[in-house]
Amino acid sequence: MARIKLAYIGGGSSRAAGTMASLIYHGEQFQGSEVVLIDLNPEHLELVGTMATKMAKHAGIDIKFTTTTNQREGLADVDAVLTSFRPGGFESRRLDERIPLKHGVIGQETQGPGGLMMAFRSVHYFQGIIEDLKAVAPNAVIFNYTNPVNIVSQAVTMHTDAKIFSFCEGPIVFPQQVALAAGLDPEKISATMVGVNHNCWSIEATYDGQDAIPILTERWEVVKDSPKSSLINHRSLELAATFKSIPSTYFTYYYFKEQVFREMQGARRTRSEVILDSIPDYWEHYREQAMTDAPQLDPNRSRGGIHELELAIEAMGAYFNDTGARMPFNIPNTGGALPGFDEDVVVEVWGTVDRSGFHPEPLPALPHAVRGLVQNLAEYQYLAGLAAWRGTRADGIRAMAAHPLVPTLAVAKELYDEMAYAHRNYLPKGLLA
Repeated sequence: MARIKLAYIGGGSSRAAGTMASLIYHGEQFQGSEVVLIDLNPEHLELVGTMATKMAKHAGIDIKFTTTTNQREGLADVDAVLTSFRPGGFESRRLDERIPLKHGVIGQETQGPGGLMMAFRSVHYFQGIIEDLKAVAPNAVIFNYTNPVNIVSQAVTMHTDAKIFSFCEGPIVFPQQVALAAGLDPEKISATMVGVNHNCWSIEATYDGQDAIPILTERWEVVKDSPKSSLINHRSLELAATFKSIPSTYFTYYYFKEQVFREMQGARRTRSEVILDSIPDYWEHYREQAMTDAPQLDPNRSRGGIHELELAIEAMGAYFNDTGARMPFNIPNTGGALPGFDEDVVVEVWGTVDRSGFHPEPLPALPHAVRGLVQNLAEYQYLAGLAAWRGTRADGIRAMAAHPLVPTLAVAKELYDEMAYAHRNYLPKGLLA
Protein backbone atom coordinates (compact mmCIF):
# COMPACT_ATOMS: atom_id res chain seq x y z
CA MET A 1 0.00 0.00 0.00
CA ALA A 2 1.14 3.53 -0.76
CA ARG A 3 1.66 5.99 2.06
CA ILE A 4 1.43 9.41 0.42
CA LYS A 5 0.69 13.01 1.15
CA LEU A 6 -2.16 14.17 -1.07
CA ALA A 7 -3.51 17.70 -1.52
CA TYR A 8 -7.06 18.06 -2.80
CA ILE A 9 -7.68 21.48 -4.35
CA GLY A 10 -11.44 21.85 -4.31
CA GLY A 11 -11.68 20.15 -0.94
CA GLY A 12 -14.59 22.38 0.09
CA SER A 13 -16.62 21.90 -3.09
CA SER A 14 -20.03 20.26 -3.18
CA ARG A 15 -18.38 17.22 -4.78
CA ALA A 16 -15.74 16.89 -2.07
CA ALA A 17 -17.80 14.81 0.35
CA GLY A 18 -18.44 12.16 -2.31
CA THR A 19 -14.79 12.30 -3.33
CA MET A 20 -13.67 11.61 0.24
CA ALA A 21 -16.18 8.76 0.47
CA SER A 22 -14.61 7.33 -2.68
CA LEU A 23 -11.09 7.72 -1.31
CA ILE A 24 -12.07 5.95 1.91
CA TYR A 25 -13.74 3.18 -0.10
CA HIS A 26 -10.30 2.60 -1.68
CA GLY A 27 -8.57 3.42 1.59
CA GLU A 28 -6.72 0.11 1.99
CA GLN A 29 -4.49 1.27 -0.88
CA PHE A 30 -3.54 4.43 1.03
CA GLN A 31 -3.18 3.35 4.68
CA GLY A 32 -1.08 5.80 6.67
CA SER A 33 -1.55 8.63 4.17
CA GLU A 34 -2.31 12.29 4.81
CA VAL A 35 -4.87 14.29 2.84
CA VAL A 36 -4.82 18.09 2.90
CA LEU A 37 -8.13 19.63 1.84
CA ILE A 38 -7.61 23.04 0.23
CA ASP A 39 -10.38 25.50 -0.58
CA LEU A 40 -11.34 29.16 -0.24
CA ASN A 41 -14.42 28.43 1.92
CA PRO A 42 -13.43 27.60 5.53
CA GLU A 43 -16.94 26.55 6.60
CA HIS A 44 -17.26 24.02 3.80
CA LEU A 45 -13.71 22.79 4.41
CA GLU A 46 -14.51 22.13 8.06
CA LEU A 47 -17.63 20.15 7.17
CA VAL A 48 -15.85 17.98 4.60
CA GLY A 49 -12.85 17.46 6.88
CA THR A 50 -15.06 16.44 9.80
CA MET A 51 -17.06 14.00 7.69
CA ALA A 52 -13.94 12.49 6.11
CA THR A 53 -12.25 11.98 9.48
CA LYS A 54 -15.32 10.28 10.94
CA MET A 55 -15.95 8.15 7.83
CA ALA A 56 -12.35 6.93 7.83
CA LYS A 57 -12.44 6.10 11.54
CA HIS A 58 -15.71 4.19 11.15
CA ALA A 59 -14.27 2.25 8.18
CA GLY A 60 -11.05 1.43 10.04
CA ILE A 61 -8.93 3.37 7.53
CA ASP A 62 -5.76 5.08 8.71
CA ILE A 63 -5.83 8.34 6.75
CA LYS A 64 -5.28 11.73 8.38
CA PHE A 65 -7.31 14.70 7.08
CA THR A 66 -6.35 18.35 7.55
CA THR A 67 -7.77 21.53 6.03
CA THR A 68 -6.38 24.90 4.95
CA THR A 69 -7.32 27.95 2.91
CA ASN A 70 -3.61 28.66 2.28
CA GLN A 71 -2.85 26.88 -0.98
CA ARG A 72 0.96 27.09 -0.92
CA GLU A 73 1.04 25.95 2.69
CA GLY A 74 -1.26 23.03 1.89
CA LEU A 75 0.83 21.92 -1.07
CA ALA A 76 4.10 21.74 0.86
CA ASP A 77 5.90 18.43 0.32
CA VAL A 78 2.93 16.65 -1.26
CA ASP A 79 3.41 13.60 -3.45
CA ALA A 80 0.17 14.11 -5.37
CA VAL A 81 -2.39 16.82 -6.07
CA LEU A 82 -6.03 16.09 -6.90
CA THR A 83 -7.63 19.08 -8.64
CA SER A 84 -11.37 19.56 -9.04
CA PHE A 85 -12.56 23.14 -8.74
CA ARG A 86 -14.73 25.65 -10.56
CA PRO A 87 -13.54 29.29 -10.56
CA GLY A 88 -16.62 31.48 -10.41
CA GLY A 89 -18.81 28.63 -9.20
CA PHE A 90 -22.11 27.67 -10.76
CA GLU A 91 -22.96 31.33 -11.22
CA SER A 92 -20.20 31.52 -13.86
CA ARG A 93 -21.42 28.29 -15.41
CA ARG A 94 -24.86 29.90 -15.68
CA LEU A 95 -23.33 32.70 -17.76
CA ASP A 96 -21.56 30.12 -19.94
CA GLU A 97 -24.93 28.53 -20.65
CA ARG A 98 -27.06 31.65 -21.01
CA ILE A 99 -24.93 34.11 -22.99
CA PRO A 100 -24.31 31.91 -26.08
CA LEU A 101 -28.05 31.29 -26.44
CA LYS A 102 -28.53 35.03 -27.07
CA HIS A 103 -26.24 34.67 -30.10
CA GLY A 104 -27.85 31.55 -31.54
CA VAL A 105 -25.18 29.19 -30.17
CA ILE A 106 -25.46 26.25 -27.80
CA GLY A 107 -24.44 27.18 -24.26
CA GLN A 108 -22.72 24.30 -22.47
CA GLU A 109 -20.27 23.76 -19.63
CA THR A 110 -17.34 22.22 -21.55
CA GLN A 111 -18.35 22.57 -25.21
CA GLY A 112 -18.33 25.64 -27.42
CA PRO A 113 -18.02 29.21 -26.11
CA GLY A 114 -18.99 28.20 -22.58
CA GLY A 115 -16.30 25.56 -22.48
CA LEU A 116 -13.71 28.03 -23.75
CA MET A 117 -14.51 30.53 -21.01
CA MET A 118 -14.46 27.83 -18.36
CA ALA A 119 -11.06 26.75 -19.70
CA PHE A 120 -9.75 30.31 -19.42
CA ARG A 121 -10.91 30.58 -15.80
CA SER A 122 -9.57 27.15 -14.85
CA VAL A 123 -6.18 27.60 -16.51
CA HIS A 124 -5.72 31.05 -14.99
CA TYR A 125 -6.14 29.52 -11.53
CA PHE A 126 -3.95 26.56 -12.49
CA GLN A 127 -1.04 28.90 -13.16
CA GLY A 128 -1.00 29.71 -9.45
CA ILE A 129 -1.05 26.01 -8.58
CA ILE A 130 1.94 25.35 -10.83
CA GLU A 131 3.83 28.30 -9.34
CA ASP A 132 3.17 27.06 -5.79
CA LEU A 133 4.18 23.50 -6.63
CA LYS A 134 7.47 24.69 -8.10
CA ALA A 135 8.21 26.38 -4.80
CA VAL A 136 7.12 23.70 -2.31
CA ALA A 137 6.60 20.34 -4.07
CA PRO A 138 8.35 20.28 -7.47
CA ASN A 139 8.05 16.50 -7.90
CA ALA A 140 4.32 16.25 -7.16
CA VAL A 141 2.06 14.50 -9.68
CA ILE A 142 -1.19 16.25 -10.62
CA PHE A 143 -4.31 14.11 -11.04
CA ASN A 144 -6.70 16.53 -12.70
CA TYR A 145 -10.50 16.56 -12.81
CA THR A 146 -10.90 20.31 -13.36
CA ASN A 147 -12.88 20.94 -16.52
CA PRO A 148 -12.44 21.17 -19.38
CA VAL A 149 -9.82 18.55 -18.48
CA ASN A 150 -8.43 18.36 -22.02
CA ILE A 151 -7.77 22.10 -22.34
CA VAL A 152 -6.38 22.35 -18.80
CA SER A 153 -3.95 19.53 -19.57
CA GLN A 154 -3.20 20.99 -23.00
CA ALA A 155 -2.26 24.37 -21.53
CA VAL A 156 -0.20 22.94 -18.67
CA THR A 157 1.75 20.46 -20.81
CA MET A 158 2.42 23.03 -23.54
CA HIS A 159 3.84 25.60 -21.16
CA THR A 160 5.34 23.76 -18.17
CA ASP A 161 7.21 20.61 -17.15
CA ALA A 162 4.57 19.72 -14.57
CA LYS A 163 3.52 16.09 -14.44
CA ILE A 164 -0.24 16.19 -15.08
CA PHE A 165 -2.72 13.45 -15.97
CA SER A 166 -6.42 14.15 -16.47
CA PHE A 167 -9.42 11.89 -16.08
CA CYS A 168 -13.06 11.47 -17.02
CA GLU A 169 -15.39 8.48 -16.61
CA GLY A 170 -16.97 9.20 -20.01
CA PRO A 171 -15.20 6.41 -21.93
CA ILE A 172 -16.54 3.95 -19.35
CA VAL A 173 -20.13 5.23 -19.07
CA PHE A 174 -20.89 6.30 -22.68
CA PRO A 175 -21.25 2.68 -23.91
CA GLN A 176 -23.51 1.89 -20.97
CA GLN A 177 -25.77 4.82 -21.82
CA VAL A 178 -26.08 3.66 -25.42
CA ALA A 179 -26.86 0.13 -24.23
CA LEU A 180 -29.64 1.46 -22.01
CA ALA A 181 -31.15 3.36 -24.93
CA ALA A 182 -31.07 0.12 -26.94
CA GLY A 183 -32.85 -1.79 -24.21
CA LEU A 184 -29.76 -3.89 -23.49
CA ASP A 185 -27.96 -4.81 -20.27
CA PRO A 186 -25.36 -2.06 -19.67
CA GLU A 187 -23.22 -4.51 -17.68
CA LYS A 188 -22.65 -6.62 -20.79
CA ILE A 189 -21.23 -3.91 -23.04
CA SER A 190 -17.54 -3.03 -23.22
CA ALA A 191 -15.73 -0.58 -25.47
CA THR A 192 -12.42 1.16 -26.01
CA MET A 193 -13.19 4.82 -26.70
CA VAL A 194 -10.54 7.31 -27.82
CA GLY A 195 -10.28 10.87 -29.12
CA VAL A 196 -10.17 14.09 -27.11
CA ASN A 197 -11.97 14.42 -23.80
CA HIS A 198 -15.77 14.48 -24.02
CA ASN A 199 -15.40 13.89 -27.76
CA CYS A 200 -14.38 10.25 -28.15
CA TRP A 201 -15.64 7.32 -30.25
CA SER A 202 -15.23 3.57 -29.93
CA ILE A 203 -12.57 1.75 -31.93
CA GLU A 204 -13.82 -1.62 -30.67
CA ALA A 205 -16.93 -2.65 -28.76
CA THR A 206 -18.46 -5.93 -27.66
CA TYR A 207 -21.79 -6.92 -26.18
CA ASP A 208 -21.82 -10.20 -24.26
CA GLY A 209 -18.66 -11.18 -26.12
CA GLN A 210 -19.97 -10.34 -29.62
CA ASP A 211 -19.38 -7.35 -31.88
CA ALA A 212 -21.64 -4.69 -30.38
CA ILE A 213 -22.21 -2.55 -33.48
CA PRO A 214 -24.51 -4.95 -35.41
CA ILE A 215 -26.47 -5.54 -32.21
CA LEU A 216 -26.86 -1.80 -31.56
CA THR A 217 -27.82 -1.20 -35.20
CA GLU A 218 -30.50 -3.87 -35.02
CA ARG A 219 -31.82 -2.52 -31.73
CA TRP A 220 -31.99 1.01 -33.19
CA GLU A 221 -34.44 -0.20 -35.83
CA VAL A 222 -36.58 -1.69 -33.06
CA VAL A 223 -36.60 1.27 -30.65
CA LYS A 224 -36.18 4.33 -32.88
CA ASP A 225 -39.89 5.21 -32.77
CA SER A 226 -40.45 4.13 -29.17
CA PRO A 227 -40.95 6.52 -26.21
CA LYS A 228 -37.62 7.88 -25.01
CA SER A 229 -36.62 7.80 -21.34
CA SER A 230 -33.46 9.77 -22.24
CA LEU A 231 -33.35 11.86 -25.40
CA ILE A 232 -29.57 12.29 -25.29
CA ASN A 233 -29.03 8.52 -24.98
CA HIS A 234 -31.56 7.87 -27.76
CA ARG A 235 -29.72 10.25 -30.07
CA SER A 236 -26.40 8.64 -29.12
CA LEU A 237 -27.78 5.25 -30.14
CA GLU A 238 -28.79 6.71 -33.50
CA LEU A 239 -25.25 8.02 -33.94
CA ALA A 240 -23.82 4.59 -33.10
CA ALA A 241 -26.08 2.94 -35.66
CA THR A 242 -25.29 5.58 -38.29
CA PHE A 243 -21.51 5.87 -37.87
CA LYS A 244 -20.87 2.26 -36.71
CA SER A 245 -19.04 3.51 -33.63
CA ILE A 246 -20.24 4.27 -30.10
CA PRO A 247 -20.09 8.03 -29.45
CA SER A 248 -19.63 10.28 -26.50
CA THR A 249 -23.05 11.67 -25.67
CA TYR A 250 -21.54 15.14 -26.20
CA PHE A 251 -21.62 14.55 -29.95
CA THR A 252 -25.37 15.13 -29.82
CA TYR A 253 -24.51 18.84 -29.55
CA TYR A 254 -22.89 18.63 -32.98
CA TYR A 255 -24.99 16.17 -34.97
CA PHE A 256 -28.33 17.41 -33.53
CA LYS A 257 -27.24 21.01 -33.17
CA GLU A 258 -30.46 22.74 -34.27
CA GLN A 259 -32.70 20.48 -32.17
CA VAL A 260 -30.54 20.83 -29.07
CA PHE A 261 -30.34 24.61 -29.46
CA ARG A 262 -34.13 24.93 -29.69
CA GLU A 263 -34.56 22.70 -26.65
CA MET A 264 -32.09 24.77 -24.62
CA GLN A 265 -33.63 28.01 -25.79
CA GLY A 266 -37.09 26.87 -24.74
CA ALA A 267 -36.11 25.36 -21.40
CA ARG A 268 -37.20 27.21 -18.25
CA ARG A 269 -33.86 26.57 -16.55
CA THR A 270 -30.34 25.71 -17.66
CA ARG A 271 -28.47 22.78 -16.09
CA SER A 272 -26.51 25.08 -13.78
CA GLU A 273 -29.72 26.69 -12.56
CA VAL A 274 -31.08 23.26 -11.68
CA ILE A 275 -27.89 22.50 -9.74
CA LEU A 276 -27.95 25.87 -7.98
CA ASP A 277 -31.40 25.03 -6.65
CA SER A 278 -30.03 21.75 -5.23
CA ILE A 279 -26.83 23.02 -3.62
CA PRO A 280 -28.40 24.29 -0.36
CA ASP A 281 -29.81 20.82 0.29
CA TYR A 282 -26.40 19.22 -0.39
CA TRP A 283 -24.81 21.33 2.32
CA GLU A 284 -27.71 20.80 4.71
CA HIS A 285 -27.20 17.05 4.26
CA TYR A 286 -23.46 17.40 4.89
CA ARG A 287 -24.11 19.42 8.06
CA GLU A 288 -26.49 16.74 9.30
CA GLN A 289 -23.98 13.97 8.63
CA ALA A 290 -21.03 15.85 10.09
CA MET A 291 -22.82 15.78 13.44
CA THR A 292 -23.06 11.98 13.46
CA ASP A 293 -20.37 9.52 14.55
CA ALA A 294 -20.52 7.58 11.28
CA PRO A 295 -21.57 9.86 8.40
CA GLN A 296 -23.54 8.12 5.63
CA LEU A 297 -23.95 10.04 2.40
CA ASP A 298 -27.30 9.83 0.63
CA PRO A 299 -26.48 9.49 -3.11
CA ASN A 300 -29.50 11.69 -3.89
CA ARG A 301 -28.33 14.47 -1.56
CA SER A 302 -24.61 14.34 -2.35
CA ARG A 303 -23.31 16.18 -5.41
CA GLY A 304 -21.96 13.55 -7.79
CA GLY A 305 -23.06 10.65 -5.58
CA ILE A 306 -20.84 8.74 -3.17
CA HIS A 307 -18.07 7.56 -5.52
CA GLU A 308 -17.01 10.89 -6.97
CA LEU A 309 -13.70 11.35 -8.84
CA GLU A 310 -13.20 7.60 -8.43
CA LEU A 311 -11.22 7.17 -11.65
CA ALA A 312 -8.54 9.60 -10.44
CA ILE A 313 -8.38 7.80 -7.10
CA GLU A 314 -8.01 4.47 -8.90
CA ALA A 315 -5.25 6.02 -11.01
CA MET A 316 -3.46 7.23 -7.88
CA GLY A 317 -3.74 3.76 -6.43
CA ALA A 318 -2.33 2.19 -9.60
CA TYR A 319 0.48 4.74 -9.85
CA PHE A 320 1.69 4.75 -6.26
CA ASN A 321 1.11 1.01 -5.70
CA ASP A 322 2.63 0.04 -9.09
CA THR A 323 -0.30 -2.19 -10.14
CA GLY A 324 -0.41 -1.81 -13.93
CA ALA A 325 -4.20 -1.31 -13.90
CA ARG A 326 -5.93 -0.57 -17.23
CA MET A 327 -8.03 2.59 -17.52
CA PRO A 328 -8.71 5.65 -19.72
CA PHE A 329 -6.65 8.81 -19.24
CA ASN A 330 -5.69 12.06 -20.95
CA ILE A 331 -2.03 12.59 -21.90
CA PRO A 332 -0.04 14.23 -24.73
CA ASN A 333 0.01 12.08 -27.86
CA THR A 334 3.76 11.52 -27.57
CA GLY A 335 4.95 8.89 -30.02
CA GLY A 336 1.68 9.11 -31.94
CA ALA A 337 -0.22 6.72 -29.67
CA LEU A 338 -3.45 7.83 -31.36
CA PRO A 339 -2.87 7.93 -35.14
CA GLY A 340 -4.11 11.03 -36.94
CA PHE A 341 -3.32 13.50 -34.14
CA ASP A 342 -0.24 15.66 -33.50
CA GLU A 343 2.16 14.45 -30.83
CA ASP A 344 1.75 17.60 -28.71
CA VAL A 345 -2.05 17.37 -28.58
CA VAL A 346 -3.57 15.92 -25.40
CA VAL A 347 -5.67 12.89 -26.31
CA GLU A 348 -7.94 10.55 -24.41
CA VAL A 349 -6.76 6.95 -24.70
CA TRP A 350 -6.74 3.65 -22.83
CA GLY A 351 -3.65 2.12 -21.29
CA THR A 352 -1.99 0.90 -18.13
CA VAL A 353 -0.77 2.79 -15.07
CA ASP A 354 2.16 1.83 -12.86
CA ARG A 355 4.90 3.56 -10.89
CA SER A 356 6.80 4.41 -14.07
CA GLY A 357 3.87 6.32 -15.53
CA PHE A 358 0.91 6.17 -17.89
CA HIS A 359 1.37 3.87 -20.87
CA PRO A 360 -1.10 4.05 -23.78
CA GLU A 361 -1.83 0.74 -25.45
CA PRO A 362 -1.43 0.28 -29.23
CA LEU A 363 -4.43 1.89 -30.91
CA PRO A 364 -5.84 2.00 -34.44
CA ALA A 365 -6.93 5.28 -35.98
CA LEU A 366 -10.47 6.47 -35.48
CA PRO A 367 -12.84 5.50 -38.32
CA HIS A 368 -12.84 8.00 -41.18
CA ALA A 369 -16.56 8.65 -40.68
CA VAL A 370 -15.92 10.27 -37.29
CA ARG A 371 -12.27 11.28 -37.33
CA GLY A 372 -12.63 14.69 -38.99
CA LEU A 373 -14.79 16.31 -36.32
CA VAL A 374 -12.54 15.02 -33.54
CA GLN A 375 -9.49 16.40 -35.35
CA ASN A 376 -11.30 19.76 -35.67
CA LEU A 377 -11.97 19.72 -31.92
CA ALA A 378 -8.33 18.80 -31.23
CA GLU A 379 -7.15 21.83 -33.24
CA TYR A 380 -9.57 24.05 -31.32
CA GLN A 381 -8.25 22.51 -28.07
CA TYR A 382 -4.69 23.41 -29.09
CA LEU A 383 -5.64 27.03 -29.84
CA ALA A 384 -7.58 27.23 -26.57
CA GLY A 385 -4.56 25.95 -24.63
CA LEU A 386 -2.36 28.60 -26.23
CA ALA A 387 -4.80 31.42 -25.54
CA ALA A 388 -5.58 30.32 -22.00
CA TRP A 389 -1.98 30.37 -20.76
CA ARG A 390 -0.61 33.66 -22.08
CA GLY A 391 -2.98 34.81 -24.78
CA THR A 392 -4.53 38.04 -25.91
CA ARG A 393 -8.04 38.91 -27.02
CA ALA A 394 -6.98 38.07 -30.59
CA ASP A 395 -5.81 34.60 -29.50
CA GLY A 396 -9.08 34.05 -27.67
CA ILE A 397 -11.15 35.04 -30.69
CA ARG A 398 -9.15 32.67 -32.92
CA ALA A 399 -9.90 29.82 -30.52
CA MET A 400 -13.58 30.80 -30.30
CA ALA A 401 -13.92 30.97 -34.08
CA ALA A 402 -12.21 27.57 -34.49
CA HIS A 403 -14.92 25.78 -32.54
CA PRO A 404 -17.44 24.00 -34.79
CA LEU A 405 -20.43 25.22 -32.75
CA VAL A 406 -19.57 28.86 -33.55
CA PRO A 407 -20.98 29.69 -37.00
CA THR A 408 -19.13 32.84 -38.09
CA LEU A 409 -16.24 35.11 -37.18
CA ALA A 410 -18.69 37.92 -36.42
CA VAL A 411 -20.51 35.75 -33.90
CA ALA A 412 -17.17 34.64 -32.41
CA LYS A 413 -16.13 38.27 -31.83
CA GLU A 414 -19.46 39.31 -30.34
CA LEU A 415 -19.61 36.27 -28.09
CA TYR A 416 -16.01 36.57 -27.00
CA ASP A 417 -16.26 40.19 -25.93
CA GLU A 418 -19.53 39.76 -24.06
CA MET A 419 -18.39 36.60 -22.26
CA ALA A 420 -14.91 37.90 -21.44
CA TYR A 421 -16.46 40.99 -19.89
CA ALA A 422 -18.94 38.88 -17.90
CA HIS A 423 -16.05 36.78 -16.52
CA ARG A 424 -13.56 39.65 -16.18
CA ASN A 425 -12.97 39.01 -12.47
CA TYR A 426 -11.64 35.49 -13.22
CA LEU A 427 -9.57 36.14 -16.37
CA PRO A 428 -6.03 37.47 -16.90
CA LYS A 429 -5.92 41.01 -18.24
CA GLY A 430 -4.40 39.90 -21.54
CA LEU A 431 -7.57 38.09 -22.55
CA LEU A 432 -9.88 41.02 -21.90
CA ALA A 433 -11.04 43.36 -24.61
